[in-house]
Amino acid sequence: MLATLQSANMPASSPIILDHTGPVAWIRFNRPEAINAINAQMAQAFHAAASELAADNEIRVIVLAGTGRAFVAGGDLTRIQAAPKAVADELIEPIHEGMLMLTQHQAPLIASVVGVAAGAGLSIVAACDLAIAADTTKFTFAYSSVGVSCDVGASWTLPRLIGLRRAMQLALVDEPLTAEEALRIGLINYVVPAAELPERTRQLAQRLAAAPPLALAALKRLFRQSSNQPFAAQLEQEREAFQQLAQTEDCREAVTAFFEKRAGLYHGR
Repeated sequence: MLATLQSANMPASSPIILDHTGPVAWIRFNRPEAINAINAQMAQAFHAAASELAADNEIRVIVLAGTGRAFVAGGDLTRIQAAPKAVADELIEPIHEGMLMLTQHQAPLIASVVGVAAGAGLSIVAACDLAIAADTTKFTFAYSSVGVSCDVGASWTLPRLIGLRRAMQLALVDEPLTAEEALRIGLINYVVPAAELPERTRQLAQRLAAAPPLALAALKRLFRQSSNQPFAAQLEQEREAFQQLAQTEDCREAVTAFFEKRAGLYHGR
């Protein structure tokens, strides 16, 4: 069994817990007493965790999850009420920079969602590459209900995930979604029984970690850039990526494993 190595910079009492299980890194939002609402300390700790992973090319999968009974219940409204001008610097900026680092990391980014994903929590889910949720989860846009617009890229990700008209409905009408409704419109990829979420997330992460990492990294990059590229330019990017990957050791191993009817063993070379 692979050992779990918790970051020395992030004790269990930290608002963010970062740990590595082999090639899989877990970032856990850890304010269960506040339903994991994001305050300044959590935002800074999240940025620190993302920075640590950004420099680690051995990580093959990154999972975002919450401790306790929620994923993330948005921003800490008490701080927003007390110091509205400070929120952009204290909360939004470090969360934005952290999410940008994670989305630009070569590793697939998975959201493992339980309880509630509201406001920034929903936006974080939308920014990930894949999302798996407990069947009891509720998703709420929530921003307009407290008189603000969105953050963490929701205005960019949601129209691309679920379409402009549906994204407008979610944002303007602010109707909560069940996990099954979120699955139906394309906000998430999988719905599982709540009791099975940790294990099913682990299985999904391990499946991705066992795949050829260079191929997954190229696919992540190609798909994320595609909406900003003309079709001709995207075709050229696909050709170049395919040609480069076809010459790697991992590709040779994958083709050999296919013909030998066995699982491949990949080293990112």
